[in-house]
Amino acid sequence: MARSDDSMRWLAPVPDLAEPVLVVMLTGWIDAGGSAHAAVAAIEDEGGASPIVEFDDDVYVDYRARRPTMELREGLHSVLEWERITLSIAHDQTGRDVLVLAGPEPDMAWHRFTRAVGEVATQLGVRQMVHLGAYPFAVPHTRSPRLSVSSPSQDVLSRVSFLRSSIDVPAGVAAALEREMHDRSVPALGIWAQVPHYISGMSYPAASVALLDGLREATGLVFDGATLRSEVLIQGQRLDQLVAGNAEHEQMLEQLEQIYDASDDTISTFDVGPGLEMRSGDELAEELQQFLRDQD
Repeated sequence: MARSDDSMRWLAPVPDLAEPVLVVMLTGWIDAGGSAHAAVAAIEDEGGASPIVEFDDDVYVDYRARRPTMELREGLHSVLEWERITLSIAHDQTGRDVLVLAGPEPDMAWHRFTRAVGEVATQLGVRQMVHLGAYPFAVPHTRSPRLSVSSPSQDVLSRVSFLRSSIDVPAGVAAALEREMHDRSVPALGIWAQVPHYISGMSYPAASVALLDGLREATGLVFDGATLRSEVLIQGQRLDQLVAGNAEHEQMLEQLEQIYDASDDTISTFDVGPGLEMRSGDELAEELQQFLRDQD
């Protein structure tokens, strides 16, 4: 078996792939509502993902910060679960090869990690890299989630219709992977979904579906996400039911809709607009969580 770096090991013979797309989602950085995690879980499930590479957790994971989970049943310690970073192979609905890099974001050795991923990507003939994420924003749940994009390549940016934001923000390791792939002449981009700020602490399937659709636009990969799509309507109805019972919430939602409808589809300024009370969003989030608990 081939070896690119001693901080990783192959779990299977090196596969012969046809220009795979590398999809990245490493937990620990911004992922409002777990939207990107849910989208990648759908990809892994639909695509029959099978791990082919495992990265050394002793090199990349601080287990004092991410302690393993011990399964204890009536005093019997039967399982100790460790968080691991893996690279899996999957296939979209058309049979195209997909590689999925998933697990916790490395706590250390980012330069080494990105080089190792880059070496494996080169070895497997990766033609494009896409990482997925989601962030809370002042947008209404009554509108389709917008997607924003990041990339080191102006050419890559010109090929997609997503928002292009301007902001200085601490970076996740996915940004370092963007640069690594770009330096290897592999087109790389990040796709980010906007999640209503008042529900960013709970699952938001609409954003996950938007990410799958955005992945299709950027790469041509086809994943249905049928379960996620069925959940979108159900959650929308629950949100509408809660908002309809409070005049303040209705006013906040109307303001968000006006800002959304008036904004440019290609430029994001991260300005929520004058007169919008974020306090209403916090109150709505608390009431929504209680409402959903009451439905169980």
